[in-house]
Amino acid sequence: MKRTLIAAYLALIITFVPAFCLVWRSGGSSQAGPSPSPAAAPQALGVRETAAPSPSASTRPSPGPSPSPSPSQGAEPAPERLLVKCGPEVYDVDMQEYLIGVVAAEMPAYFEPEALKAQAVAARTYAMYCAATGRHSDAQVCTDYACCQAWISREDMESNWGESFEENYSAVSRAVEETRGEYLCYEGEPVFAAFHSSSCGATEDCGAIWNPLPYLVSVSSPETADTVPDFISQVELSPLDFRDTVLSAYPWADFTGEESSWVGEISLEDSGRVAWATLGGIEISGTEIRSLFSLRSTAFTLEYTGSGFLFTVTGYGHGVGMSQHGANLMAAQGSDYTQILAHYYPGTVLVK
Repeated sequence: MKRTLIAAYLALIITFVPAFCLVWRSGGSSQAGPSPSPAAAPQALGVRETAAPSPSASTRPSPGPSPSPSPSQGAEPAPERLLVKCGPEVYDVDMQEYLIGVVAAEMPAYFEPEALKAQAVAARTYAMYCAATGRHSDAQVCTDYACCQAWISREDMESNWGESFEENYSAVSRAVEETRGEYLCYEGEPVFAAFHSSSCGATEDCGAIWNPLPYLVSVSSPETADTVPDFISQVELSPLDFRDTVLSAYPWADFTGEESSWVGEISLEDSGRVAWATLGGIEISGTEIRSLFSLRSTAFTLEYTGSGFLFTVTGYGHGVGMSQHGANLMAAQGSDYTQILAHYYPGTVLVK
């Protein structure tokens, strides 16, 4: 009898143990994948700040399916702390506290809660991207928005917000807390989560400015002049100022002809932004023209008025990635933060 029972137990063990081991080995292991390698992308976010033909006020981007938070693709968990360079000093900072300062600096606190949450995820993602690229030898990220991301201290928030501090701080900290640990990845690595202030009709393809990336392509964006303050701006220059500005960078430019002939062909990107324009016989990129004349974006028209040169500019920023005003409008129209992120960063996975 005992021999019969032992044989039965052995049979059960032989049958089920391999299957159990197979299930256990294929389960959600917390083992992190390889560290992300620096991506061939721009060295500066240039956040504070693009655009194309404007849709009607009722037009709304189709966000597509919402990505569910997932630990897939071998992605590492978001770090709980960061080495942050502020001026000459480097501080070991809690990630959540750091992000409150970033979101407060990068997006108006009165924006829709889902827009603030989208910004929190983008900011966490971008901080992780900066850390992976190793752009700082002594820190993972800095507080210079021209290099990494903007950041302000709690004291600055109190000074800036005054009586609205408690309300604004609560809104920003709630967005950061409700997205704790969430970030966007592509092929297991944190993405270059670029963002900008506003677009008109469409965002810019990353390849038009920097290196192309599959998740930073031109997509529709719903904001208009009715929903964004200072959406349209103008810069007017005398012929002398216009000529001298171009000559300061291109001293070989030719302005000997009639003033009306100084502006030649203007080529546009698919997004409606200026790819390049011929000024004084020199082909100059839209981004360089934006810099030379301190324009708010490369979505501009340029005309000779008879007495000078007039730039009419739409939107604000480089135009790549998430439009903050577009995100706010999508949120107001019912999209949640996962839909906003899926729309502006197509093909990415939201990891938690």
